[in-house]
Amino acid sequence: MIRNPGPFSASDLPISPEGKAYHLDIKPENLAKDIIIVGDPGRAAAMGKEYLKKGYFNREHRGLRTVTGYTKDTNQRVSFVTSGMGTPSLEIVLQEIVALNEIDIETKMRKDSWDHINIIRVGTTGGLIGETALGMPLITEYAVGMDNTGLFYDIPPPDDNCRNLKKLVGPTIDDLIPNESEYKGTIKPYVSMATPAVVDALERSADVYDVDYKKGITVSSSGFFANQGRHIARIAPTVKDIDEAFTNLDPEIEGLRFENMEMEASFLLHFMGGLGYSTGCICPAIANRREDTFDHAYEQNIMSAGKVALGALYDLRQQQTD
Repeated sequence: MIRNPGPFSASDLPISPEGKAYHLDIKPENLAKDIIIVGDPGRAAAMGKEYLKKGYFNREHRGLRTVTGYTKDTNQRVSFVTSGMGTPSLEIVLQEIVALNEIDIETKMRKDSWDHINIIRVGTTGGLIGETALGMPLITEYAVGMDNTGLFYDIPPPDDNCRNLKKLVGPTIDDLIPNESEYKGTIKPYVSMATPAVVDALERSADVYDVDYKKGITVSSSGFFANQGRHIARIAPTVKDIDEAFTNLDPEIEGLRFENMEMEASFLLHFMGGLGYSTGCICPAIANRREDTFDHAYEQNIMSAGKVALGALYDLRQQQTD
């Protein structure tokens, strides 16, 4: 990993005259080191109201909300940060989170040292397995990136399972693309993994709060419709029934299946994990792709997953400071 010390130009790292990151519009002191990242700015606001003491920081800019304060039960400083939908938006948010942590805003130079970040995604997802109940929280162990955002960051697969999944998924998907397709041979997945300590902390927290969950492999897509096998347009999808293909594919990792499809986990784990930060995901299934069902009243399950994630963040920080 290169250090890339800087200084960074105003066009590469836009910082306002007030010392705020361009997209999030926040200063370094507005951001905690333990972070829950969510797609919906309204969800960040709701979690702040539910879990933080009064007087917390709350800023929304360009549809991206950051809420920072101290939890009511453990007095832990946390931030709820909006990622937006999909890995392109997430890339912007994560880069600014890292910059606010690692770079001196005045000198535009990278610091000699910086704090460790723990970051957990809490969001919605579609279950790929028929028996997965709507609302079931799914904890990610590995993520297959069917987006291309991660390909612009030269991070090698972190373990043999990632390497093997990449070799398995790439040809499987390409075989489903017709030979006459313009895009035959162009979809190149990458594979990332959650920090094992975060997975363990999420499991322990779910047990404490008596929340049932499943662990598995997450598929992150670059969109919601054709990218995840939803064929409603008058244009043929490049990969027909891609969701069903993952349901039926054996990942060849004992005890794991391709459990869910969403749009952010792959890059979160790839980028933040590549930088050495601790990261993971817990996402309730609000759709079941095999049963063709959808849960419109899912917010309570999201809040429950947020509570599990907060417990995991507290657990992790206690371990890191002991």
